[in-house]
Amino acid sequence: MKTDFEIQKDVIEQLRWEPALAAAEIGVSVKDGIVTLSGTIDSYPKKLAAEKGARKVSAVKAVIENLEVHLPTNKQKSDQQIADQILQALRWHTAVADEKLKVTVEHGFVTLSGQVDWGYERNMAKTAIENIEGIRLVVNEITVRPHPVYSDVTEKIGAAFQRHASIDSSKIKVFITGNRVTLEGRVRSWAERDDAEEAAWSARGVNQVVNNLIVEEEEFAF
Repeated sequence: MKTDFEIQKDVIEQLRWEPALAAAEIGVSVKDGIVTLSGTIDSYPKKLAAEKGARKVSAVKAVIENLEVHLPTNKQKSDQQIADQILQALRWHTAVADEKLKVTVEHGFVTLSGQVDWGYERNMAKTAIENIEGIRLVVNEITVRPHPVYSDVTEKIGAAFQRHASIDSSKIKVFITGNRVTLEGRVRSWAERDDAEEAAWSARGVNQVVNNLIVEEEEFAF
């Protein structure tokens, strides 16, 4: 098992490896496998890249992201300019029903709200705007309209796991309560955890996914 010092070293090296990041801007501390990122960066995409980079490192149990986005003067935009670009990005994204969404921008902080029919629409709306220059933070308050959940939804989610190369479906349990899906079990990486949650969101009628999957460090035999 890795020590906190070893995890810290690996996270720092991973951030240095990420092309978009300047690792000197980001502080990394680790306690009991939980990584905290702190400091300031000059764009929202870098903020996301830092969190994703830390989550790639084995033995990381969780990531606390305390990074602040301070935009340089030449990249700052008015809230109106940011809102216009967001609306255009949503309008051109085929997977997003933009007419069902509301966008609020205040000092570069973006809030998405509204109601959609599918969980993937909720996730894609946020993904569609993440690289727009001038954004400091995106808060996704989009909800999924509740639909009747089919009796075989557990089996369908399980089948989706089995089709996905990165997911070991034998170690994941799916529980359905109303329109909520709860995932329990252990996975090998944060990528597997995220993929499992995305697969669960894709089931019709699901409007909440509680991801209780635990990321375990893989054991190797020598």
